[in-house]
Amino acid sequence: MTQATQQDTQHPLDGILDILKEAVEGGQAGKPTAFLDGTKADGSGNHGLLATLEALKAEQASREVLGTTVAAHTAHTAYHMEVIVRWERDRDRGPFDWQGSFQPAQVDAAEWDAQRARLRAAYEALLAFTGTQLEEPVTGDSAGGLTGGVAHVAYHLGAIRQLVKGV
Repeated sequence: MTQATQQDTQHPLDGILDILKEAVEGGQAGKPTAFLDGTKADGSGNHGLLATLEALKAEQASREVLGTTVAAHTAHTAYHMEVIVRWERDRDRGPFDWQGSFQPAQVDAAEWDAQRARLRAAYEALLAFTGTQLEEPVTGDSAGGLTGGVAHVAYHLGAIRQLVKGV
């Protein structure tokens, strides 16, 4: 491989991170997106997870629709990203309280702020950890863990966006 080719080659985890960033942060203003509704040139139309959650008040996030709440999905999504980091970085194999990870399902304003901050912190920790892996050989465990995280976040983003229609 030539020097130019090495510099132009994207690390496999970078591509996965791009999709995770789109799911969580939304599209970049005026640029095409991989799977979300396009963010307009002025930045409006961002339907990433963080923007979707920021648009909701605690009462809306706590309203039960089809047996669940946005708050419950938010707590669970944060927990899942935390577990990925614990699993990959710390080799922590649990046990993990998946059922309990959907709590709290109802939140007041302060709890809703804390829940969104927790989700953002979990996301930033996952990005930071993945950044440490870019100099390491890609393994099925690291690529699989991150890909699973992307799929999981995208699933819950879709579920939350459907719940928002009912709140």
